[in-house]
Amino acid sequence: MRRTLVPRMEPFSTSIFGEMSTLALETGAINLGQGFPDTDGPDEMKEVARAAIAEGRGNQYPPVHGLPDLRLAIAEHHQRFYGLELDPATDVVVTTGGTEAIQSALLALCERGDEVVVFEPWFDIYAVGIALADATRVSVPVRAPDFRPDIDALRGAVNDRTRLLLLNSPHNPTGVVFTREECQAIADLAIERDLLVISDEVYEHLWYDGHPHIPLATLPGMAERTITIGSAGKSFSFTGWKVGWATGPADLIRAVRAVRQHLSYVSGGPFQYAVAHGLRMPDSYYEGFRHGLQAQRDILTSGLSALGFSYVESEGTYFLTTDLGPFSDYPDALAVARDMPHRAGVVAIPQQSFCDHAGVGDRALRWAYCKRPEVLREAIERLGALAKA
Repeated sequence: MRRTLVPRMEPFSTSIFGEMSTLALETGAINLGQGFPDTDGPDEMKEVARAAIAEGRGNQYPPVHGLPDLRLAIAEHHQRFYGLELDPATDVVVTTGGTEAIQSALLALCERGDEVVVFEPWFDIYAVGIALADATRVSVPVRAPDFRPDIDALRGAVNDRTRLLLLNSPHNPTGVVFTREECQAIADLAIERDLLVISDEVYEHLWYDGHPHIPLATLPGMAERTITIGSAGKSFSFTGWKVGWATGPADLIRAVRAVRQHLSYVSGGPFQYAVAHGLRMPDSYYEGFRHGLQAQRDILTSGLSALGFSYVESEGTYFLTTDLGPFSDYPDALAVARDMPHRAGVVAIPQQSFCDHAGVGDRALRWAYCKRPEVLREAIERLGALAKA
């Protein structure tokens, strides 16, 4: 029989997000699995995009590495929020979402024989990107009940074959935000072992309760070895626009650009004008956005807690991690996730789908709270009705 899909990609032929979203549609369940908002972002950004389309700006291929004004806006954003100095001509590349930025960086920097170290549970595209690059994934578990990064285990995972660290804070799927001390310990290891770092910071503006996001590139010795990933989809609730970026030193961004231009080539011309506008919006936008999501987090957290779910405090992102709560008699989180849409009319994601080691995410569910308050309350009512049955 003719071979089709190469063996290293066979494990990724299906997606837990696709499976759970299909279940939501089939059963009419509320989808608290996939992390996309159910409301749009700022109207003023829509108006900028509409005007760009109407005026013929961006309807044809934009510049291959992104509109100059968007690259300038990204550089200004990094200076404004983090004090980072970037040359928009050499240190920034615009991508088709954060996903393309990550995959382009992995393809540019890794090859067969290289190892990429990630904390586990990891976001699923990390595993895919490492496989695409024909590199080897090395997972370092972070375990319940607090899911804090294990620096000693991270150090033990690094060897002479380690090419880079692929990190994510605020962290999807756990909702943990790395502390300054944790970031510094990671930075010390990267410098000591001369490692490159891909730092996925797409949730940079979504942190709560005094747990601020610390960009790795702001730490001494890290700017020259770190590619930072950003996303307009996450910062402005326009996930369908698929505008992201990678920033870093010119030599690393040159490598990312070399690969990325042969993937999507360019995308989202009119949307790039809108994102440049969004990045220049006042601090009040970012604060209001964060506080709104924090309130939605609190609705879901208190509701699930009242139903008997134990949770890890969500310090950032869209996501809340819980145990199996009233479904604790099920064998694992995957069994709960597959049955809950039918029995309760609610979808969540099993964290074991993002793990290599047994026992790390087997009893953990990821819930997305980037939904309207009335939707979250309805989901809680549905789960409560089942619990009382």
